[in-house]
Amino acid sequence: MESHPLMWFRNLLVYRLTQNIPFDSEALEAALAAKPARSCASQELSTYGFVAPFGKGGDAPLVHVSGDFLLIAARKEERILPGSVVRDALKDKVDEIEAEQMRKVYKKERDQLKDEIVQTFLPRAFIRKSATFAAIAPKQGLILVDASSPKRAEDLLSTLREAIGSLPVRPLTVKIAPSATLTDWVKAQKAAADFHVLDECELRDTHEDGGVVRCKRQDLTSDEIQLHMTSGKQVTQLSLAWQDKLSFVLDDKLVVKRLRFEDLLQDQAEQDGGDDALGQQDASFTLMMLTLVEFLPALFEALGGEEIPQGI
Repeated sequence: MESHPLMWFRNLLVYRLTQNIPFDSEALEAALAAKPARSCASQELSTYGFVAPFGKGGDAPLVHVSGDFLLIAARKEERILPGSVVRDALKDKVDEIEAEQMRKVYKKERDQLKDEIVQTFLPRAFIRKSATFAAIAPKQGLILVDASSPKRAEDLLSTLREAIGSLPVRPLTVKIAPSATLTDWVKAQKAAADFHVLDECELRDTHEDGGVVRCKRQDLTSDEIQLHMTSGKQVTQLSLAWQDKLSFVLDDKLVVKRLRFEDLLQDQAEQDGGDDALGQQDASFTLMMLTLVEFLPALFEALGGEEIPQGI
């Protein structure tokens, strides 16, 4: 199954819709159906399109609706052709020509030979598939992508934009540099209300090529950590817990990683979901979203408030 066994996001990149868009689920379903995921043809390097977030088969919807929330998923298929394989084959070919024809092979011809080798190897290359999930919360004006890489999130958002014609979104930003707030929390040994500092952080020198210190399972209140900050290092990554509902690692670019929902919530979803897989997935998605739309405003408030650029 392409979807997670249960729908708990593991990472979060948060995007703010800059205009109200009426996300009509039927219209969205039809738009996504025009850009379905498909297999790579023999000479294609990659393909990208939408898949059903839950369930398999042609009748599973591409848009899963749960209360006020929508869940979509996209799949990338790419042919993996290791550079070393191409380089070795090219070297053999060049050596062969130079030996047989007693002449040097120059750049233009090398590039041509390389293209031919790639074309020959492509149909036999491994295919890697990866799915990316995104939740749309129209009432909150947010799109949440389960990815830690902005490139991966942008792939999904730009394909969604092509499918529906327009998608005015931007990465959500806060008024104060997150690293300043995270550094304050570790220095003061106390985070904002409802947030707790856990036992993992990354500290960086503010200079261009400054050093990096990574701490795991460490008492962040220790003198050693405090000393790093006194000497000018900033906290660029920190593990935190929120209420008794979830834990996560936050970095200075506002990426939420290693998101973990506590057992209490997971058990609740299992109870709500009943016996079938789809019910379980729906229940976990609903509970996750209800938790996130409470958690995210609290997080952005704790980080100094959301920044709303002028002129929007």
